[in-house]
Parts: sequence; C-alpha cells; structure tokens
Amino acid sequence: MASLPKDLSDALDSVLGRFAPADMTRSVQNLIQQYREGFDPADTVLGSEIDVAAYAGYRMPATFAAISTALRHTAEMAPGFAPRTHVDVGGGTGTAIWAATGIWPSLESVAVLEQAPKAIALGKRLAKRAESPAVRDARWEQAVIRGTVTKPPADLVTMSYVLNELPPDTQEGVVRSLAAQARMVVLVEPGTPAGYARISAARDVLIDQGLSVVAPCPHDHVCPIPRDRDWCHFSVRLNRSALHRQIKVGTLGFEDEKFSYVAASAQPWARAANRVLRHPLKRKGLVSMRLCTGGEGVTDEIVSKRHGDAYRMARDVSWGDEWPPSTGDGSEE
Repeated sequence: MASLPKDLSDALDSVLGRFAPADMTRSVQNLIQQYREGFDPADTVLGSEIDVAAYAGYRMPATFAAISTALRHTAEMAPGFAPRTHVDVGGGTGTAIWAATGIWPSLESVAVLEQAPKAIALGKRLAKRAESPAVRDARWEQAVIRGTVTKPPADLVTMSYVLNELPPDTQEGVVRSLAAQARMVVLVEPGTPAGYARISAARDVLIDQGLSVVAPCPHDHVCPIPRDRDWCHFSVRLNRSALHRQIKVGTLGFEDEKFSYVAASAQPWARAANRVLRHPLKRKGLVSMRLCTGGEGVTDEIVSKRHGDAYRMARDVSWGDEWPPSTGDGSEE
C-alpha cells in the first residue's frame, strides 16, 4: 500500500494544520465544482492559501501514488537511465519532483513550471522540508500552458493530470513541445476512458516525434484494446490519514487511485514481454492474467502449479506489472 514519504507527509501536515478541517472541506467542494463546470486554463483556480492547502491535502497523496507507480514501472524498464535533470510541467505544489527523486536519487537539478502563484508558494514551502537536496533547491517558474511549452532541456520531463485541463486542439502541440530535447517523457492522466484517450493520443504523438515507448506498452504498435469496450489503466492503493479522510468526507482508511500513463524515451530500451492489464485472478493452484503482449495483442494466460517457478512468480504479480518479471541488466535493445 502506497503512502507519502515521511518528509513530505510531515511537511504537508504542518501546512494543513494552519487551517480548520471543515474550512478545507468546503474549499475542496468548491474546487471540485469549478473543475466540473470547466474553466479557462489561463484562469488561476487555486487563488487563495486555503484553496491551495485544501487541494494539496485532497490530491497530493493520490497523485504521488500514481506518479510514483508510473515512474517505478519506467525505471524497471530502463534500469540504465539515471537522470540528472528533471522538468515537471504544470507541477502544482511539486508532487512529481518528490516522486521522481524517490525513484532516481541521481537527480541533481529539478524545475517546476506552474501558473498559480499560491501553488508555487506552497510548493516551495513543502520543498524546504525535503530530505532530497534536488527538491529543496528546486527552481519554480510561473508559466501558463498554451499550445506549446517553453522549457529547458532535461533528462526527464513529466506532466501529470494536466492534459485534461487543456483545450483538445492544444494538446498535441503541448506534447510535441514536451518531447523536444528530453531523454524521457512521462505523462499521467486519470484512469478513465477519457483520460486513457488523451494518453493514447499523446502516445501516438511521442512515437511520431521519434521516441520509443518504455512503459506500460510492450510495443510501439497501435493499442490493441478496443476503444468502445475497454481502456488501458492501472490502480494503486494508498493509505488515508485521519485528516485526509476528513477532507474527503470519507470513512475508509485507504483509497484506490486509478490512472493511465505513458513513458517514452529518445533511446530504445529492452521491452517488457507482456503487461498485466487487470488484477490477476488468483485461486488455489491457479493464476489467470489478462496481458497486453508485444505481438499478439491482448491475451489471457493461465498459470497453474504444474508450471513450477512460473506459478510461484505469478502468485506475486500485480496489476500493472510486467510478465514474466525481468531482472533488467541496464542494456538497451
């Protein structure tokens, strides 16, 4: 079960402790209403300190869990990738830079591009409590995302939960600009049919830009999942703190964050043979998995006790994992 790293959790608790939980809950409900009704991307939605704090308390744990999972799967497929520079576009309060430095300690210089001044201010405040020097010394730049993104060259470029806020006719240009002068691009969107559609379109753009898909797909071919019947997404379970439950008006001590993502690299890496597309069905002596394969599209595979070591590995496999698990030696294709 995923959770925030202690330094980020402590920093967030310190910030949230300045406001009454009931006030943050009201702020969150107002923000949700604004997102449902739609808004101009140039508008500053997070315009007050309590709005930013409430949104951070509401979304940072789930966003961190999703981004960390996507980046971990990326790192597993590209074990020789050791980025030194990272740019996060539309980074809000900086969730992605915390996640990335947890996956790649090699990061030395990180930058966050964000349009809301109050979000930048809170992100800086949280970053001061980070154990990672790269997060503590992060550069924060105010920027509005339009048809393109002006950013410095970077080994790693990320953008999470932002495409859904952009007009459809601008998304392709934004993705193309993200890929420019980047060694690795990772995009994350909500795990909904619409979120997957945006990721699928972005995947096509990245491939057209000459990048090679690293994860989750085991190929660069057209996605074999029929759009009208299913969509590619993954799930991560995360802990909810007492305050997190109160802000969300929830009773469960956990939640499941569903997300879609794509990671693409300027250099090819050895691919996963298959990717697990759903929670494997595990029964006594048998594991059934739905897989996206490198050459046969979507298939179902059953592993039983008679398969020996394969069965023992299958008992530990989870939704989103590669199958079979690889050791990864850092080599390229």
